[in-house]
Amino acid sequence: MSRAFVKETDHEDDGLPERVISSHPNFVTASGLKQLEDRVRELEQQRSLARAESDVGQLARLARELRYFQARRDSARLVKPESSPTAVRFGVLVHLERSDATVVIYRVVGEDESNPAQGLLSYVSPLAQQLLGLSIGDEVLMGKEPAWVTKLEG
Repeated sequence: MSRAFVKETDHEDDGLPERVISSHPNFVTASGLKQLEDRVRELEQQRSLARAESDVGQLARLARELRYFQARRDSARLVKPESSPTAVRFGVLVHLERSDATVVIYRVVGEDESNPAQGLLSYVSPLAQQLLGLSIGDEVLMGKEPAWVTKLEG
């Protein structure tokens, strides 16, 4: 077969679609950077095991995951929050009090670190976008309900 019809890439064609990498800057907290580094190490270990077992399907999946997480780690921009912030910024922990007096706490983090159920909001999420720049006493809508910034921590 002629080489003209063979697809050449820098990795094996594993048939899996690439994971989409966000077009937003890859801002990370110290914790987010550590998570990316840990994930790359974990995937490299899993790849070694899959190679030893000659598990072609697993190797393909792990190669795709490694490409994604290595790219995210390599493009990471560490942002350290101020120790005594006066406004909501990346990495800041923000306390919000709803009109029913319940308090909700979020930290504004990078996309790979986000987990709203654990109070970690991606800085590109709609709520984080509303929060960025707000100070203590400022109001934000959470859904249709108002909430007020009551405390900020670095």
